[in-house]
Amino acid sequence: MGIADDLAGRRFFVTGGTGFLGTALIERILRTIPDSQVVALVRPGRRHDVPARVEREILRNDCFARLRAELGERFDEQVADRLTGVAGDVSSDGLGLDEAGRAELAACDVVIHSAATVSFDAPLDHAVEVNLLGPSRVAAAVAVSAAAGGRPAHLIAVSTAYVAGAHQGETAERLLSEDRFSLAIDWSAEVASARRLRDDLEDASRHPEHLREFAQRAHAEQGASGTHLLAARAERLREDWVRHQLVEAGSARAKALGWPDAYAFTKALGERALVARHGPQGDAPVPFTIVRPSIIESALAEPRPGWIRGFRMAEPIILSFARGLLREFPGVPEGITDVIPVDLVVAAIIAVAARGPEDGPAVYHVASGVRNPLAYGQLVRLIKDWFDRRPLYDDRGQPISLPEWSFPGRGRVQRQLQQAVKLMDVAERALRLVPFRRKQAEWAAKLEDRQTLAERALGYAELYGAYAETEARYRIDRLLGLFENLDPEDRQQFCFDPAVIDWAHYVSEVHLPSVVERGRVRTSPGRPGSTDRQTRLRSAVLSPDRHLAVFDLEHTLIASNVVDSYAWLASRHMESDRRVGFVADLLASAPRWLSLDRRDRGDFLRFFYRRYEGAPVEEIARDAWDLFHEFLLPRAYPAGIARVRHHRRLGHRTLLITGALDVVVEPLRPLFDDVVCASLSERDGFFTGHLAELSPIGEARALMLERYTLEHRLSLAESVAYADSSSDLAMLDAVGFPVAVNPDARLAALARRRGWLVEQWSRAAGGTDRLLPLGGLEPRSLATGAGGVRP
Repeated sequence: MGIADDLAGRRFFVTGGTGFLGTALIERILRTIPDSQVVALVRPGRRHDVPARVEREILRNDCFARLRAELGERFDEQVADRLTGVAGDVSSDGLGLDEAGRAELAACDVVIHSAATVSFDAPLDHAVEVNLLGPSRVAAAVAVSAAAGGRPAHLIAVSTAYVAGAHQGETAERLLSEDRFSLAIDWSAEVASARRLRDDLEDASRHPEHLREFAQRAHAEQGASGTHLLAARAERLREDWVRHQLVEAGSARAKALGWPDAYAFTKALGERALVARHGPQGDAPVPFTIVRPSIIESALAEPRPGWIRGFRMAEPIILSFARGLLREFPGVPEGITDVIPVDLVVAAIIAVAARGPEDGPAVYHVASGVRNPLAYGQLVRLIKDWFDRRPLYDDRGQPISLPEWSFPGRGRVQRQLQQAVKLMDVAERALRLVPFRRKQAEWAAKLEDRQTLAERALGYAELYGAYAETEARYRIDRLLGLFENLDPEDRQQFCFDPAVIDWAHYVSEVHLPSVVERGRVRTSPGRPGSTDRQTRLRSAVLSPDRHLAVFDLEHTLIASNVVDSYAWLASRHMESDRRVGFVADLLASAPRWLSLDRRDRGDFLRFFYRRYEGAPVEEIARDAWDLFHEFLLPRAYPAGIARVRHHRRLGHRTLLITGALDVVVEPLRPLFDDVVCASLSERDGFFTGHLAELSPIGEARALMLERYTLEHRLSLAESVAYADSSSDLAMLDAVGFPVAVNPDARLAALARRRGWLVEQWSRAAGGTDRLLPLGGLEPRSLATGAGGVRP
């Protein structure tokens, strides 16, 4: 009898089914084991329940394309009969199973625990809960089921070959307790320490000095975006700080004890906890086998060559190299990169399940380094040769040439990247202080992107450098013995012998094409993909399905601001000999106004509009029409005005929200269904300099939009908002379709990160480019006496 016959009709309980290995396991079991059934433990999501997650994250994955093709119209019916999702979480005692879930587990013959926090930089406490305690929690649930009269299920715990730590030479397939080089760490003390550290860091993050730092950083990133948005960002920064400290603590603890990272460290302790609690000498013995893969990568053949889910360890490094970001990466050219295709790991696990539990815990390595080694230098050459023939292209459509790697040490690479990150951080901070717009703001945003990429490269060097420099070899004697005992048909259908891998073919014809396809990188000199994305976003914005289009005014529809309008109106009737002093006063005040505007837009407007005190209302109203025709209209963005009209033709309601004065925006009212703006109070025909009504600023705009849409029975989710500044972030966040127009540096960076539509609109040719526009000199009418805007 073969594997399929041995396992036919069996029930499998699988954890980690929504992950890379788990998805491949479920698909292979359903496709190759007749009448088998799978129960998948799935954590309910915030937006999707367990059935929805099973459908979206498992069955809709392209891993199931082959099975769908084989079953055709029977796919949905057969899968519904054979695959069941149960709610649970390996980070909870009892796996968080309800009564129905416990019953499903009790009816299973094989339990495959593949759930893990596979990130090498996971927070220590999270890695402890999932990787260290997870296997024991699964075993405890199996033991409880057996004690209650259920079947004595065989537990297969998926670990990692790197539990051996910074081991040099060959490592045998044996328990860590049998390895004289493995440290006997008190795993329970590590659990208590990690939990205590989380509590201590949560307390420390709330100390006043840290809270002030988070608030300052939030304001530096988002400017005067509003109290609640800044508070939310500061809280996110606090949470990120706690997470970062836990990541650093995990890395430091792991390296101090000889492991490359917290992942391998907690996996090793997870094995020890499993043996201590549920081995033959434990309180609740369970028959289990440990399977230790090395670095799992894309499929060699099953379900199709190159299938991969998400990005594993090597893919980010490969694409960073191909993009020219990584000029060097640490590694020993003679060292072995122990990679194993995912389908070989899946086949080995299924074969172990068919073999059944042995007398006492058994360990199987699924690794290539001894049987079929791939040298790091060979891997780099294969990658470079492939991208030399098929280069990626930069933003200008030019092919990216790749350097020859010199295989430096980790320290040198990390120092170079750290220096680059620091230099870009200084430059990015300096650019934030300058009120850049349009192309200059794009440069600032691109600099931030480059900084992010450099930081990512530094992270790769710090996280993965140890794996490129490892000299460990993982023996697979037990695995090969299992393989040799298979009949020829099983060796073909469930092959897990690493000797079958032709590395040149696998890297060049299987893995790299899949990496490039999923990386969504630019592979031709044509138009960049981002342009296509902007076109799609613009089509969505201009869909007839939208309800409302909201526009800011200054630097969104017109290249002007309240200071420009004031300068023009104040100088309209000013004698020539007073203009020099007037301009000097405005220029001297500009830094103070800019600083105030950055802190609080509302405070700036209230302060600045004091300058209108004593100005005659009727005269300003008349002059405002001349201001519009002589100054504002020539500085309008024709594409912006056309966009307003386009929305109106589509039947969308249009709304202008601006901090400009009502007398200034009066000529624009026919363009919009409604206008919300500022107005000054009056006394005896003169402005008092005090605001009668201040247009909503920052978060108040979002609240005002919410009321407006309710009043007019519109949907915010189907609304569009156009703005130019990070101070409008609340309004942009409130709608379903935000558009950044000629954005300042902060908003440009935010828009790029969030994938928003960005429009770069230019004003019509002509018009003044003067720093301060002055109104044409006209004699003052006798009716206005000595009034006028205060200089």
